[in-house]
Amino acid sequence: MTIAVGDRLPDVTLVKATAEGPEQVQSADYFKGKTVALFSVPGAFTPTCSAKHLPGFVEKAGELKDKGVDEIVGTAVNDAFVMGAWNQAAGSQDITMLADGNGDFAEAVGLTMDGSGFGMGKRGQRYSMLVEDGVVKQLNVEAPGDFKVSSADHMLSQMS
Repeated sequence: MTIAVGDRLPDVTLVKATAEGPEQVQSADYFKGKTVALFSVPGAFTPTCSAKHLPGFVEKAGELKDKGVDEIVGTAVNDAFVMGAWNQAAGSQDITMLADGNGDFAEAVGLTMDGSGFGMGKRGQRYSMLVEDGVVKQLNVEAPGDFKVSSADHMLSQMS
């Protein structure tokens, strides 16, 4: 079942990419007590993700924070080393990367996709969500191949 607005995020282990190396975090603890703009991509360093999705959240980080977002989090079914390298290459200090290396989070929120045709295996779908104290307040899931509703611009328009 796909997560919906009003649902609490599932509690799974994610891995935060840090300068000191990978750090395991529990999603229930991590999202507790703060407002988070979360975006998911099928894969770090993939074309749309690197050219549009991550750069949009980097560019709009200040505006999101002005609207009450405490943290901006990117996630993908990649390991923490890849997520950290992607953030160093194309991101910013304003973005926290939480690796979902085994796809447990994507599976738990019901937002997986089959990238086998591209040699990618099971991945998370492209989406964004606004999470307040662990509860989904907005959920924007893209149609396959699209990049419209999961953008930082779209999220900002919903917060106006």
